[in-house]
Amino acid sequence: MALSGIQIYKLLPKTNCKECGFPTCLAFAMKLAAKQVELEKCPDVSDDAKEILADAATPPVRPLSIAAGEYEVKGGNEVVLFRHQKRFVTLPGLFVRVYDTQGVDEIKDKVKPVGEYVADYVGMELALGGIAVQADGGDFGAAVAAVREVVKQPLILIGTAGELKSGLEKLDADETPLLCHATAENWEEMAELAKEYNVPLSVEADNIDAMINLVEKLQNAGLKDLVLAPTQRSLLGTLTANTMARRMALKSNFRPLGFPIISFPGDVGDPAREVILASQAIGKYSSFIVLDNFDPATAYALLVLRANIYTDPQEPIQVTPGIYELNDPGPEDPFLVTTNFSITYFSVANEVESMSLPVWLLVTDSEGMSVLTAWAAGKFDAELIAKDAKRFGADDKVTKKRIVLPGHVAVLSGELEEEMPDWEVKVGPKEAVDIPAYLKEVL
Repeated sequence: MALSGIQIYKLLPKTNCKECGFPTCLAFAMKLAAKQVELEKCPDVSDDAKEILADAATPPVRPLSIAAGEYEVKGGNEVVLFRHQKRFVTLPGLFVRVYDTQGVDEIKDKVKPVGEYVADYVGMELALGGIAVQADGGDFGAAVAAVREVVKQPLILIGTAGELKSGLEKLDADETPLLCHATAENWEEMAELAKEYNVPLSVEADNIDAMINLVEKLQNAGLKDLVLAPTQRSLLGTLTANTMARRMALKSNFRPLGFPIISFPGDVGDPAREVILASQAIGKYSSFIVLDNFDPATAYALLVLRANIYTDPQEPIQVTPGIYELNDPGPEDPFLVTTNFSITYFSVANEVESMSLPVWLLVTDSEGMSVLTAWAAGKFDAELIAKDAKRFGADDKVTKKRIVLPGHVAVLSGELEEEMPDWEVKVGPKEAVDIPAYLKEVL
């Protein structure tokens, strides 16, 4: 049973030594109750208290990772069912699958663009997690070797114990792939293989009761790092299975289901439906998502969806306030002003840069709010704009002092003229897409 922060506090040494990184033992206890810190950070907790607090210190969804060198994809460590309650923690990894019946050159051609794919989204670097290799009657070891020749990202290996062993032998000793799947028929040999190589193992079952039974057998065999692999593939079936497992783990602290989940949208065979299932998996609790098709456009859409769902809803995505130079501006070029909400910043910057127009961009500290939201909240007004212009040295950048307000806050122009009497204040367009035409025709 989960303990409250006060119950945990009573079991701590109460020395307020601060070695855990928190100012008081009570603050540490509250974080421990919320599964946001590990008990090991307390240097003075007694052995008796450790035993009692073990459950409180363990996240309801066990964290694990699959890794290869500097690349790592994590799963688990979630504490809420819905992101607005707090936030989702661990970004799900998207994997693209190849089959060992494909030729070596075909495999390399498919995985190379996956490994190289990187996209920028409002200052965040988006990339796929890695490659899944599926045994299908071919040379599994050769397929794994072919993948590893081209990409260095983590692997998911799918097959029988014998096939997986031939693939594991092709990997470096420090790699940690995910093995799939332990079933009611093969769990003993799969457990031995996972223990031999010290890697996580997925557990495949048709229903919750069978999943629980199989997980308990694997735990009794000494395995800790498990991944749940429901066999359901439809939208409703996957949603039901994932939600039931996650709800029991979080709401009831039911340990046999407190593991990351893997989904296989690629199994449906239809690329369009695959994207729909992958979108659902991102939003509904899957930590590892295996696709059969790779297309940069759909990959970007899925990764942006993931980024939006897994950002902290209480902390807007923002860029650092300051003066940004776009297209090498000079002392005669104008200043544009906007807020430090990332989407707003990149909308303006992308439009200006795409037309090769030299501009100074003053990004004010609006706590990550968009222009209208910041203005309504009193975080984007004439006084704050003038204050940031002075703070970042706008006067020293130009000899022809012109500053352009976003069109949505034209009402601030008079006040800004009073705050910045040496500057010519202008009102620009309401939408970023109209900025290039405005700069050419008006300025």
